[in-house]
Amino acid sequence: MQHRFTTFVAVGDSFTEGLEDLGPDGQVYRGWADRLAELLAAGTPEFRYANLAVRSRKMLEILTDQIPLAAAMKADLVTLCAGTNDILRPGSDPDRIAELFDDATSQLAAAGSHVVIFTGMDTKGTPVLGRLRGKIATYNGHLRAIADKHNATVVDLWPLEMLRDSRAWAADRLHPSPEGHRRLALLVADRLGIEAESWNDPWPPVTPVKGFARRQEDLRWAKDFFMPWIGRRLRRVHSGDGLTAKRPELGPFV
Repeated sequence: MQHRFTTFVAVGDSFTEGLEDLGPDGQVYRGWADRLAELLAAGTPEFRYANLAVRSRKMLEILTDQIPLAAAMKADLVTLCAGTNDILRPGSDPDRIAELFDDATSQLAAAGSHVVIFTGMDTKGTPVLGRLRGKIATYNGHLRAIADKHNATVVDLWPLEMLRDSRAWAADRLHPSPEGHRRLALLVADRLGIEAESWNDPWPPVTPVKGFARRQEDLRWAKDFFMPWIGRRLRRVHSGDGLTAKRPELGPFV
C-alpha cells in the first residue's frame, strides 16, 4: 500500500476519539482514526500518530486547545471533524461555527498539513435529530467551500446510504458502532487514494423494524439517551469534563 503520509494527527470530539468502539483492552476507545492509523502504519516503520480528540468538545474549544498543538506538529495529514456539538445546541449559528472551522483549517494548512474534512450526515427520518437537517445542510455547505479554499479532502457523509443502516450506529444513534468505525476508516482511506478493503459492502439482509415496534424503540432511545443528554446540557455537565487526549503526542502506532 503506497501513500505519502508518515505523520497523522486526528483532531475533534467524541466522533474522532472513537466512542462506542472499545479497543482490545476494553478500556480505551479505538475508533475510525486509530483504525486509519493502523492502515497508514502498515509497511511504514517511520509512521507516527497522535489523536487529540476529546468527547463533548465544541468548535471554539477545539480551535483553542487542539489546533495549535496539531499545527505545531506539522503532520503530513490532519483530520478535522468538529462543530457537531455546537450544531446540536438550540440557537447555535452554523455560519459562526463555520468561521471558526475556517480559522482552524487555515492554521493547519499553513503548517503544511493536508487536511481531511468531514461533513455531517443526513438526519432525515431520525427522531428529534431530523429537525436539525436544515442547520446541518447549511453547515455542510460552508465546509465544502472551506475545503475548496484550502485544497482539503472532503469525506462527505451526507449522501451515504451506508450510514442509513442502523447497524452503522451505536445504541445512542450519535456515535458509530464498531462496524461503523471500521467502514469509516476504510472510507477515509479511499478518499485519500489509499488502497484498502471496500468500505461500502452491502449490509447483510435483515428484517426492518416498523410500526409499533419502531415507535417503541424510538421511545426507549429518548428515555435512555436523549433525555439524559438534555439533562446534562441543562446542568452544564459534559461527558468530557476532566478528560485529556488519549494520544497527545506523535508516536509510533501500537
